[in-house]
Amino acid sequence: MSAIKKICSFIFKLIGWKAQLGVKIPTQCVFAVAPHTSNWDLIMGELMYQAFGGEGKVNFLIKKEWFKFPFNHIMNLLGGVPVDRGHSVSLVNQLVDEFNKRPNMRLAITPEGTRKANARWKKGFYHIAKNANVPILLVYLDYDKKVAGIDEIFYPTENEEADIQYIKQYFTQFKGKYPERFAI
Repeated sequence: MSAIKKICSFIFKLIGWKAQLGVKIPTQCVFAVAPHTSNWDLIMGELMYQAFGGEGKVNFLIKKEWFKFPFNHIMNLLGGVPVDRGHSVSLVNQLVDEFNKRPNMRLAITPEGTRKANARWKKGFYHIAKNANVPILLVYLDYDKKVAGIDEIFYPTENEEADIQYIKQYFTQFKGKYPERFAI
């Protein structure tokens, strides 16, 4: 067991959380992380991934405002990818190209796109996975039970509406740090 895995496992246990991994994490995938109601979700997700002994860095999308000194160094180290919400550049196409270039790429995305209640989820995570031909791993952070984990791999089908509805329903069983900020 690596030192980082030991440290993250210890911290997780120290704060009373459990990390559960019920599937093998592929070398390329999109992590759909929900509920996303707090900035703590990034820290909890990273702790969970490292407690599993996750290989490589997990990239994640975060608004460009977080990339100002001194946070830019931390965000780059953690695998942050800055998103400029003011530009209409196809982020989906850019990320699909990255998946095609990299044999090892794991991208974490919060489908809600915000920490506020938002029943109109962004579908970029779904389109990235479908167009890059990679699976979506459903990653939950349950603050009520103090459990974070991955126990389902989802493969997009030809029925986008049904797929999104299935993914939303899956996450209804978990409570975010601020449950009132989670909407389906």
